[in-house]
Amino acid sequence: MSDEAPVEGTPMIAPSSTNHPLYESIVDGIRTVYDPEIPVNIYDLGLIYTIEINEESEVLVIMTLTAPGCPVAGEMPGWVAEAIEPMPGVKQVAVELTWEPPWGMDMMSDEARLELGFM
Repeated sequence: MSDEAPVEGTPMIAPSSTNHPLYESIVDGIRTVYDPEIPVNIYDLGLIYTIEINEESEVLVIMTLTAPGCPVAGEMPGWVAEAIEPMPGVKQVAVELTWEPPWGMDMMSDEARLELGFM
């Protein structure tokens, strides 16, 4: 990670490859992964920052956790990779953890907020 401050106007979260034909099925796969302590999938919790899919159908997922001390920090990236790797058309999966920007409750989907009683 660079020590340089981001240029003003530069998004802190890279855009996802939403136009790629595999994107929706990858999101569906990620929605099968749950934080054991929270009854909402990690996609709707807002833990997935970027799903990048290149022309060779190699997938890079950039994600975070609700807190750096999360007890499943070492395991959850593997769970995400295991949810995506068997999908038809996916060649390779890499999952990276980031702490920037820090996760916040405002990153949850409306469905997650409703499920957790915040709406």
